[in-house]
Amino acid sequence: MKRKEALTLLKEHVKTDRVLRHSLAVEGAMIAYAIKFGQDENYWGLLGLLHDIDFEKYPEEHPNRAPEILEAAGFYETFIASVLSHSSETKIPRDSKERQCLHAVDEMASFIIAIALMRPTKLEGLNAKSVKKKMKDKAFAKAVNREQLITSAEELGVEFNEHVDTIVNGLIAHESKLQEEGYSLLD
Repeated sequence: MKRKEALTLLKEHVKTDRVLRHSLAVEGAMIAYAIKFGQDENYWGLLGLLHDIDFEKYPEEHPNRAPEILEAAGFYETFIASVLSHSSETKIPRDSKERQCLHAVDEMASFIIAIALMRPTKLEGLNAKSVKKKMKDKAFAKAVNREQLITSAEELGVEFNEHVDTIVNGLIAHESKLQEEGYSLLD
């Protein structure tokens, strides 16, 4: 499936800006890692874009309703299993880089965007030191599991500072493309 079709599919199931922005941010982070690991940018980007496709309609059942949506759209079992693996609830092993990566960037991408929204320079100049400082502030983005931010990077085999830098740089690059489409991670 092409990205444009996937975005249309996502927008059929996601109506709020918050979930749409999160999906776009995770897409950007996944593309950055696809480039880093020499993988298919479109495929990894689609994993990020569609990983929460069932979240709004079925929050209590997320991500377990995603398979029916993705199967109906023509996605294969391996793609669907990778989408499901981002949630520890499913017990699907994160036994590939794409699965480890999706888990590692899911909360971190949104955490980074939340930090950027408070900064006058947004993503520019944002680094691991800034992220670590905000991680200590338990009142900031309190729903984010700080331990998971650290352990998922370790599971991916990427040092924490490098993980943050990869995502920040990916989000900066993705933001440029999104603005051309009339979207923004930072509005």
